[in-house]
Amino acid sequence: MAKTIFITGASRGFGKLWAEALLQRGDKVVATARDLSSLDDLVNKYGNNILPLQLDVNDRAADFAAINKAKEHFGSIDVLINNAGYGLFGSIEETTEQEAREQMETNFFGLLWLSQAVLPVMRQQGHGHIIQLSSVLGLITLPVLGIYNASKFAVEGLSETLAAEVKGFGIKVSLIEPNGFATDWAGASAAQTAAMPEYDAVRAAFQAGLTDEIFGVPEATTDAVLKLIDSDNPPLRLFLGKYAYPWVKQTYEGRAAEWDSWNEVAAAAHGK
Repeated sequence: MAKTIFITGASRGFGKLWAEALLQRGDKVVATARDLSSLDDLVNKYGNNILPLQLDVNDRAADFAAINKAKEHFGSIDVLINNAGYGLFGSIEETTEQEAREQMETNFFGLLWLSQAVLPVMRQQGHGHIIQLSSVLGLITLPVLGIYNASKFAVEGLSETLAAEVKGFGIKVSLIEPNGFATDWAGASAAQTAAMPEYDAVRAAFQAGLTDEIFGVPEATTDAVLKLIDSDNPPLRLFLGKYAYPWVKQTYEGRAAEWDSWNEVAAAAHGK
């Protein structure tokens, strides 16, 4: 049965790939972008099955208006995919207040506003699925991506809490956590801080680890996302890529060992 999917950041990358895959199989798609011309090819090809909406997700009022327009146009919203976001590259010390705030506005607050906006629609329907594009870097971290890491850690905490709050309404929540993929996330879509020479060695070490092998093929993610959307019992978290789970597992095993070694001190701090 065809579904209606609202997806943000559909102008390029994962957003556009997934929007087209959904349209190809007959779903109805509300696709948002800052530049509507980036969606012309999908509109020309899929006609009335796509509703293109210009949207800056940082604008809370516009987010609510877009959700309402989508509901009025298609009659329902079965799935919200909060895909809009970008990477901010630079050390924490280098990051300006404006850069940090803009990163959080898009990656966290835009996602929060759209989640809030769609909840009344999904509660009234008695069903829905909110899919948040997080990252493996919402569970572990890399240097020179500190504010991006923080934004995705915030998305993780928000979404896990949301899942518990809305379960009784028939609404499901999932986090997609990709490892690196060969989109333009680290290219044209990225922002860069002004570099301080003190962090040149940190940047060099980071760049040295960016081999072609670790970046997955974006088109290969489509089947996994469609399976997630179609699942009657979707997971809270879904990794994308072959490096994500081993990397997270290794990191958490190290954390567990450290927690164990300090557990006696931690327990004594309880006081009784």
